[in-house]
Amino acid sequence: MDLILWILAVILVVAGILALFRRQLLWGIVLIVVGLLVGPGGVSIFT
Repeated sequence: MDLILWILAVILVVAGILALFRRQLLWGIVLIVVGLLVGPGGVSIFT
């Protein structure tokens, strides 16, 4: 389960960074924050 959460977190953070490069500031910040919250290194919402 940790591996799945880690992969999901990486995908969300990368999508957030790409959104920032496309000038979608709010969407990028939301994706990065959600990615950090979901990841096993952060405050996981699933535990």
